[in-house]
Amino acid sequence: MNESWFDDWDANYLNDALIGECNKAIEGSPIEASGIVCGPILRLISVDYKRLLYIGSILLVTKNLGPSSPPTIRYLIGPSKKRTSEHDLKSGNFGSKLFYTDELLADEFHFFRYSIELPLVTYEQMVKYEIDGKFQPQYRFFIPADNTNFNSIAYSCNGFSLSVNTTTFKGSLWYDILRKHTKIHYNVMLGGGDQIYSDSIKLYSAKVKKWAETKDLVKKYSMKVTPDVQLEIYNFYLQEYIEWFGYGHWHGSTPESMTTQRCFPIAMCTIPSINIWDDHDIIDGFGSYNDTFMKTDIFSSIGKAAYKYYMLFQHHSNMDGSDDEHYLQNSNWILGHKPGVYIGEKSHSLFTRLGPNIGLLGLDCRTERKRKEIVSPETYDTVFYRLTEEIARQPKLDHLLVMLGVPIAYPRMVWLEWMFSSPLLAPLKWLSKKGIIARGLVNEFNGEVELLDDLDDHWCARHHKRERNYLMARLQDFSARHGVRISILSGDVHLASVGRFTAKLHRRHLFGNKRIEEENKKVLSEPENDVRLMFNIISSAVVNTPPPDGMARFLQARGTKVHHFDYETEEDCVAIFRTDVDGVLNRKASCFSNRRNWSDIIPVENVFNNEYLQSKLNLNINDYILPGIIDEVKGKAVLKKESKSEITKKNQAYPVTKRGIFATIHVEKNCENKSSDTVPYMLPIPELREYKKKLSHYGMKHLE
Repeated sequence: MNESWFDDWDANYLNDALIGECNKAIEGSPIEASGIVCGPILRLISVDYKRLLYIGSILLVTKNLGPSSPPTIRYLIGPSKKRTSEHDLKSGNFGSKLFYTDELLADEFHFFRYSIELPLVTYEQMVKYEIDGKFQPQYRFFIPADNTNFNSIAYSCNGFSLSVNTTTFKGSLWYDILRKHTKIHYNVMLGGGDQIYSDSIKLYSAKVKKWAETKDLVKKYSMKVTPDVQLEIYNFYLQEYIEWFGYGHWHGSTPESMTTQRCFPIAMCTIPSINIWDDHDIIDGFGSYNDTFMKTDIFSSIGKAAYKYYMLFQHHSNMDGSDDEHYLQNSNWILGHKPGVYIGEKSHSLFTRLGPNIGLLGLDCRTERKRKEIVSPETYDTVFYRLTEEIARQPKLDHLLVMLGVPIAYPRMVWLEWMFSSPLLAPLKWLSKKGIIARGLVNEFNGEVELLDDLDDHWCARHHKRERNYLMARLQDFSARHGVRISILSGDVHLASVGRFTAKLHRRHLFGNKRIEEENKKVLSEPENDVRLMFNIISSAVVNTPPPDGMARFLQARGTKVHHFDYETEEDCVAIFRTDVDGVLNRKASCFSNRRNWSDIIPVENVFNNEYLQSKLNLNINDYILPGIIDEVKGKAVLKKESKSEITKKNQAYPVTKRGIFATIHVEKNCENKSSDTVPYMLPIPELREYKKKLSHYGMKHLE
């Protein structure tokens, strides 16, 4: 590891050696007969700026090696760049704990968690590690200096839907992520839900398949989970996680539905993860079906099993009572008020600092979810109480990133909800259930229209509008009271977009035109002082197929309408995709990109301190940037700059500020190209320089 400490790690070696054929997969399971079958998987738990400690864990899952001889992980830590003084490398071993044992047929699996506690120092550190004396180039991660905020990536929808024809997807965006990681040094990757697609339980679990295909609803709803059914469900999730997290291996429902994403497990061993979950981590639509169906023994058991393995693989925690220190008492957890109705466990939201001035809230919107409620009022109170505690600590937070799996600033689909739930569709649904016509119209679970659970998942669905507005009002109030800029990170929808809340521009009146013009000009030219400004960065999907062009145009028609959140707040979408990835201007769907994508959040200071990013951008502090594509001009990428005096609502530019952040969505150029190149679309987000003790929400709808 230390023979060439400052080695030039180039991810291009992965291209032929490890990417292989992304649109193919071997027959059967890739899990080896013995050895390490999953991991290393890095997880960031918290960063303690009082004790200057970086805290995380590493997961290894072994097969048939026994519980008493865990693999040894030895590490070296030192500066990530050459310094004028001699670098001093420190070494040690990460301590291990066997925290769970499982069985699959005749095989035994042992889950080992390795604790990471490393000091923060005045410069960026690189940690290289080896497992049982074996080192790989990707066995390294980067810890920022004690005064530096994190470089983060955000992604979602990390898998294919069951029937997707994957043959055209020859590239992997995880390869693109790794290439950029070697130059930028991402410190954390934020999984916004659907890190794994487990919908195939209804295909590859024979007993669940039989239950799902049962036409007699009385029999289906009354069927009980026997020990052998429970074991089969557990076995499915164990095997599914090991194959996907360990090998990037997946098979769908047709011979053309398969993939091998080898770069995904590599990313997990070099960029620490923080995850929340969504429905596909369980099964499609979980939490959004009617209460009677959700409480059926088999469907609720699927949720409980998925939660167990979500905790094991994505949070390195065992919920069986033997690991409560990690499962219930870790400092990053914000536990729900009471157990979710269907899963029977408390929700696990989380908070951690991503640097001295950036905080992260990951809101668990699935564990408590019911058709008419996403998170209980008592849990919201617990979350905001924790945020208030954290904001009082030093140093001050400039930005709070909030992870919500489903976008909260997104076009409404009210008429589609009405149509799909209308009694007028009853005859057609009956014929579809009988297989006479339109076989795919209704789902096999409860006979509802297939797309209705997706619509019911959305914050703007009729069941959730009140809760959505309540949450947004609380976020706005918190932001204004504490002077912290909140940005929301979401996925789920298989499109890239940026939703926006901002102070309302007032219309001219017969008297006082000049004053109103000045106020409107201030809103547009000084977004750093807008206490209502909040962006929803929507990045989806990193693996799954995007919708057709028609869907993007349909959303554009809905998304360009300005909504009035209250009398002082407007809501719309940012036209960040005016230019297509090939440089062609005037895309019709300027607010939505229906190509695969991922995003990153990088502090402005880090951009100016990174040679690679400096070479790509031509920026200065106080530049006003129009959100959009980073164009190549004379070998140097540039963003379109605007004059502060010429800013309009249609061409709303944002300032590059010293304490600001850049949100960039990396959009795939060509899914059939193995090179996996992306085009970046960038949005500067300024910090909030104003405070306001109380905001008015007069005129807000759906709140009693």
